[in-house]
Amino acid sequence: MPGFCPLFSSSKANSTVFYDKNNCIVVDMGASYKKFLLALSRTGIELSDIKAIAITHDHSDHIAGLKTFLKNNKIPLIASQKTLDSLTDKDVIPAETDKIIADESEIVIGDTVISQFPTRHDSPGSCGYILSFDGNTYAGICTDTGVLTKESVSALLKCKSIIIESNHDLTMLKNGPYTPSLKMRILSDQGHLSNNSCAQVLPQLLANGTTRFVLGHLSETNNTPLLAKSASVSMLKSAGATENKDYVLTVAKPAGNGVILF
Repeated sequence: MPGFCPLFSSSKANSTVFYDKNNCIVVDMGASYKKFLLALSRTGIELSDIKAIAITHDHSDHIAGLKTFLKNNKIPLIASQKTLDSLTDKDVIPAETDKIIADESEIVIGDTVISQFPTRHDSPGSCGYILSFDGNTYAGICTDTGVLTKESVSALLKCKSIIIESNHDLTMLKNGPYTPSLKMRILSDQGHLSNNSCAQVLPQLLANGTTRFVLGHLSETNNTPLLAKSASVSMLKSAGATENKDYVLTVAKPAGNGVILF
């Protein structure tokens, strides 16, 4: 069966593996290559199974290990044109890398179909991804976005399973140690999604067939797994849904997450 595994998910490092019996697609490479290999080895997925890597945007917690990864693995790199341009300017992409532009066209890697949707973040070309396996099994990843636009929600409505950002608790952020300017950045429309903002969209996704939710990209300074999960479960409960009956919801750990089947 198709599945996915958030190898790393936090404000420090992000990398997720999506796979089926034939293909494995990595989204983001925010940990070092050495750490990525160790985390991958614990999933049972082989490095040789990886057919492409897709990058959501150019911030360091999503690309820290990318250059070394691409030097050691001759596989296609998928990203928006603006992200590819930025990664090229930063000398992250080896010259021999096959670059695939993620735009309005679907990208086909074996029997996996990948499409992108733009996200609202302070990184030009930032996007999320939808992956289809065997033509009808959809999974999505949507992190690093200050708001959920109609376009991003519309894309996610296709998904049976999603990884969605639940970055911060508003009270913890406002009363926390970050500078006023950093707090304003996180709270802006191009910042990060709060627990409440994440929770508000889940009933709509559930009503359209999403039954497995993974809350990701939690701040280790301005959030806790309990607060993130409580906000989402409460919102779904108010919509009449029961956890572990109508849906399954988990919170991604910063590292060491188990494989999740669709």
